[in-house]
Amino acid sequence: MTKAPSVSFEFFPPKSPEMEQKLWDSVQRLAPVGPTFVSVTYGAGGSTRERTHSIVKRIADQTKLAPAGHITCVAATKSEIDGVLRDYWDAGVKRIVALRGDPTAGIGAKYEPHPGGYAYASDLIEGAKKIADFDVSVGCYPEAHPQAGSLNAEIDNLKRKIDAGADRAITQFFFYPDVYLRFLDKARTAGINAPIVPGIMLQSNFKGLKRMADMCGTSIPNRIAALYDGLDDDAETRDLVTAHVAADLCNRLAEQGVDQFHFYTMNRAGLSLSTCRLLGITPGRLAA
Repeated sequence: MTKAPSVSFEFFPPKSPEMEQKLWDSVQRLAPVGPTFVSVTYGAGGSTRERTHSIVKRIADQTKLAPAGHITCVAATKSEIDGVLRDYWDAGVKRIVALRGDPTAGIGAKYEPHPGGYAYASDLIEGAKKIADFDVSVGCYPEAHPQAGSLNAEIDNLKRKIDAGADRAITQFFFYPDVYLRFLDKARTAGINAPIVPGIMLQSNFKGLKRMADMCGTSIPNRIAALYDGLDDDAETRDLVTAHVAADLCNRLAEQGVDQFHFYTMNRAGLSLSTCRLLGITPGRLAA
């Protein structure tokens, strides 16, 4: 890799003041890397929503980073969501990640739109764009969302979101480069020209990784599973393996011209920094 890629970071929602402090510490440690933006997710069904909103606004107020606020359709009326969007814009949060969201009953449950809310991400995007000129990221599944039915249906859904005004898509995590490249080809053939940024998972707990992969339909290569074998009680080695697996995937994609990556950090600043180092991304190098 001759030129370091650009990166963005995603943090998972804090469920307690202690976890919020850990997230904040991670944000501060990763800031010198110069990410294009950072985002903070919701918990399932919109739980942790208020804590997420608070820390996103804190990032906008107390750092030079560009925070992206996650917005979902679940468990909220249009007026409630619109109020959050206006609050974000007024607080200097100009980016959002617009998602349908997981059902309040949890991942795998049947999704039912809120009777007074936005039904799907495409509706949410149209509503957000009426409020302000947000930079909008959306999600996509290169191996198809478990509820999509097929990859073609996944592509059709992504096109609806891009046509509604989304600026880019960020993929669910994956491990086979060809999975992403095939998805990109199909998206381009369907007339989707917006950037599709690979989502890279930095989960070093293999049991947790397997659980997430099973829920979202991600295939884990046997060779990667074998790397974690026998490391249940060796967190340090698991971190080393995870950083190298992620960097190897990024390098293989970079050989095909990919120059943007979105890291699911799991709030692990050290692991994220290690992976960035392996990609030639060092503090200050990407800073404006």
